[in-house]
Amino acid sequence: MGAALAERTTEASGRAATEAAIELVYREDAGRLTATLIRSCGGDFQLAEDSLQDAFATALERWPADGVPNVPAAWILTTGRRKAIDRLRRDQTLQRKRDALQRLAVLEQQLSEDEVTSTSDGEAGVLVDDRLRLIFTCCHPALAPEAQVALTLRTVAGLETNEIARAFLVEQSTMAQRLVRAKRKIRDAGIPYEVPLAERLPERLSAVLAVVYLVFNEGYIATSGDSLVRGDLCAEAIRLGRLIAELMPGEPEALGLLALMLLHDSRRGARTGPEGDLVTLEEQDRSRWDQEQIAEGITLIQQAARMRRPGSYQLQAAIAAVHAEAEAPEQTDWSDIASLYNELLRLQPTPVVALNRAVAVAMAVGIDEGLALLDELAEQADLEGYYLLDSARADLLRRTGRSEEAATAYRRALATCEQPVERRYLERRLAEVSGRRAVQ
Repeated sequence: MGAALAERTTEASGRAATEAAIELVYREDAGRLTATLIRSCGGDFQLAEDSLQDAFATALERWPADGVPNVPAAWILTTGRRKAIDRLRRDQTLQRKRDALQRLAVLEQQLSEDEVTSTSDGEAGVLVDDRLRLIFTCCHPALAPEAQVALTLRTVAGLETNEIARAFLVEQSTMAQRLVRAKRKIRDAGIPYEVPLAERLPERLSAVLAVVYLVFNEGYIATSGDSLVRGDLCAEAIRLGRLIAELMPGEPEALGLLALMLLHDSRRGARTGPEGDLVTLEEQDRSRWDQEQIAEGITLIQQAARMRRPGSYQLQAAIAAVHAEAEAPEQTDWSDIASLYNELLRLQPTPVVALNRAVAVAMAVGIDEGLALLDELAEQADLEGYYLLDSARADLLRRTGRSEEAATAYRRALATCEQPVERRYLERRLAEVSGRRAVQ
């Protein structure tokens, strides 16, 4: 019995290790694998996604017995291509059969190349290149802007449908239908899976930059999960930003976005404490900021400024640079930040920009002036139930010692905030102001 138990224990341990290896591949390579499979499948998003899931399911069956391959991502890619072939051969619809013949020829050629190509080097290059093709395909002007963003978040960033639905403030079923329609349109319209020619790049730039920034934002403040930051998404967005800046070196907004992401990401290591709790910008240990990223970001802003075509990403990067250059919170040039927000609000008159401007005015001019601006924003339907508005108001009230009003605002923010790490921060602040009120 002891030997049998030991054997079962060893088997269970081996399966756990294998599952951990598969989870790692999924977390780190699923986006790149999806991008390459979509190209392999002739732009059929659904076929690529289904085939990738089949490949991971096969890995769960075979790797415990066969062992984890030397290059797990390449194994998944090759298996995914085989699964796509199987699915195409099973398709009994005549028209799809005809379409499938062309895809089968491509897939089978790729599989034969797999047999003679070094998977460790050859596949790695393919995985990197295809993500740029994918993002430009998702941002094709034939798709509605909201579909472009949603599809890129799903395929490039790997967000789940419910996460994207929350970002768009729509029902999960609505977002699922939107994604299906977008994939179908790409397939049926024959939208090419490619980086456009140079003369056609500008028409896609705005959508592409917006999508990359949304990917970064999801990494910077994750909409779900117990961690505030998803470093993999931040790194992926920065990587895409670098590719776009290299592809379009004469576009200052591409440089501005890359600078903005680098400057924000430079603070990643200081944004949470040992227990994963949120540490505000004012309270962060600035010695933990990545000075190389800060220097690169500032250089990029200066390079973009010389082109004399200001834009919203450049202005946001300039604001981030003012924060980055302050060696201590009290040295922050809030007047400069408020001026930059004035210009940003002119270019991008959104409620969120107005909210950030109000906070900057509070710090630069006076808290009462900032609170007055926040009160005006609270009357707008666009920010109704927006927890960051209530949180900002609570923080300003806390600074003036108006603890009871601050507690009320913190409670309102908690009523709509879903991010676990941010909720803990708001609860901690609420306890502080409530305790101070109780002592008084």
